[in-house]
This record gives sequence, C-alpha cells and structure tokens, in this order.
Amino acid sequence: MFHITLKHAGPLLLLASIRHHYWPIGGRNLAKKTCHQCIKCCRIKANTLQPVMGNLPEQRLHLEFPFLDTGIDYAGPIMIADRKGRGCKLVKSFICVCVCLATRAVHLELVSDMTKEAFLAALSRFIARRGKPRNIFSDNGTTFVGAFNELARFLSQDLELRNFDSSIKFSFIPAYTPHFGGIWESAVKSTKYHLKRTLGLTNLTFEEMATCLTQIEAILNSRPLTPLSDDPSDLTPLTPAHFLIGRSVIFAPHPQVPDSTNITSLQRFRRIEYLKQHFWKRFSQEYISWLQQKSKWCKTSAEPLKVGDLVIVKEPSSSPLLWPLGRILQLYSGSDDIGRVADIYTRRGVIRRAFNTICPLPINY
Repeated sequence: MFHITLKHAGPLLLLASIRHHYWPIGGRNLAKKTCHQCIKCCRIKANTLQPVMGNLPEQRLHLEFPFLDTGIDYAGPIMIADRKGRGCKLVKSFICVCVCLATRAVHLELVSDMTKEAFLAALSRFIARRGKPRNIFSDNGTTFVGAFNELARFLSQDLELRNFDSSIKFSFIPAYTPHFGGIWESAVKSTKYHLKRTLGLTNLTFEEMATCLTQIEAILNSRPLTPLSDDPSDLTPLTPAHFLIGRSVIFAPHPQVPDSTNITSLQRFRRIEYLKQHFWKRFSQEYISWLQQKSKWCKTSAEPLKVGDLVIVKEPSSSPLLWPLGRILQLYSGSDDIGRVADIYTRRGVIRRAFNTICPLPINY
C-alpha cells in the first residue's frame, strides 16, 4: 500500500517513509521484495532472458555442396539513378544477400523492390548460377513468407513442379531475433561496409550497381576463413572461393602444367582429388574448430521459463505500458535441451517469440 501511495517509489524511499510509522524487521529486504514484485514496476523495467549460447547448427558443420544450405536477407535501400546524365531520378533498390551456411560464400543480387515477385526472380537467378538449395533460412519478413506461400501454391497445383521443388525447405527464425541469423546479418554488414566506402555520395544506374555488387561479391568470397598459419610456406589462405571455383577469385591463377610434361589423365585426376581433400581437411580441422569458440552468452542470465509462466512480450514499436501480457504455452529447445523460443498465448492469439523478447513477471498464478 505504501509503495502505491508513494507513486511506486524505490526501495530506499519506501523504507524511509515506512520508518516514520513503523520499524519493520528486515525492512531493507522487505522494501526490495515489494518493489521487485510490483507488476507495473516490473513492466517499466522489464528484463529479458538470455540463455547460454547454443551449439552450432548442423548446416554450419557439414559441407556437401556450396549453397546447399543458404541464408537469405535483404540490405538497403540504396538509391539508383533511372538513367545517365542530368535530370535523372533516384529510385529505391535493394540487395538480396545469399550466404552459404557451411562455406560462408556470398551471392549478391540487385532487386528493384521488396515484393515477392522481385524476390522470386532473384531466387531464380540465384538457382540458375549456384544450383538449387536444399534449405533456405531467413527472417519472417513479408517478402520471404509471401514467396514461400506462392511456391507452395504452385506446388499444390502442378504435380510436375512438385517433384522438382519438393526438396527446397524454407525455415523462418522468430520475430525480433536478428541474432538467430547472425551469419547472414554479418554478410549484410560486410556488404554495406564495402559499398559505402566505394560509392560515397555517387548514385549509379542499375547496370553499374549490378557490376559493383558482383565485384564486391568476389572480394567477400576471397576473404580468409581462418587466420594464416605460422608456416612460412603457407602463402594462400582458405577462402570461400576455393569451394566455388577451386581458387581465390581476386588472386592470380596458378600456372598450368605444360603439355610437354609427362603426366597421365589418371595422375591429373588424382591431383585434383588431392586438392579437394586438402581444402576439406583445412575446412574441417581449422574452420570448424574456430567456430566452436564461444565469446559470450556463456551462462544463462536468469532462471529458465516454464510452461504456464506469466510473461510480458517486448515490442520495440510500442511503449512498455502497452506491451502485451501472455502465458507460456510451449517451449522449443535446441540440441543442448535448452529452451530459446516459446509459444505465448496473448489476447491477439498465439505468437512465437525468442527469449530475448520475453520478460518474466515475478508472480505465477
């Protein structure tokens, strides 16, 4: 009662006001407990959960073919000139960033807008040059969800297309969880890094921008995956381009073996296989072991949620007093049996959110 009368005062002010009338035993702890269990104070200072960092997905550790497991995201908008010369108009365009989860190879496509038709066209160009992916991971933006529904509608109507595209599986991360797609968010950051320093205030045409993005793609695919070793004879780092074309994109190619050399086709075949195995060995021993290092989120910040807990769903677009209340219906755990995503029942229905947007309340009833 004193806490509400004093307009939700803090523990020190609450304790000082009570001591004018009473001298409670253990008053400091009692004042802290009262403020901590106040629902309105908890809503204003809501603290989200941060579980321990999870294990790497299986798609990050097993390499079969490049871009077999692909993450997709949009970057932009960027301003494009509709024509050359004076009097040109600037229109918005976007960059479709596709990244291979295993090799971190990057594929960039310039798209005119964020409609599902433009994304499907970009996806068709990507498949024509990189091959059909088995899994596509993205956020749950309307562009990607609309394209998925459009493909699902095509497959349900045409049996021949169903046999061709049935192996493509779309997976969407929960809302407001960019860290679930860190690998493609990192690719977006790297693309913007080169693009801002290359263009400055210059506005290119669509064709010039497509050429610039292709060059940036070559640079990103020539980045070292692992630090250089201390061996002075090791001069070439392992890059994503080695898995795409067998060598780095921006480096000069190695000299070919002269025709006068006495070498049989079987020996050449074995030499090519040896190079492939060498790249795979470096990938499995150097790159994967480097990925296993965890620099943050080494322990859970609070007690784990349970089914039936009353929580607040954090929404960045609204004030804390308007964040909806909800109750946990189901928890989703990873391979380490640690929950990071939950289904929450709210007045707007059942929504799926990650723990970084869930604020537990200090009461359960």
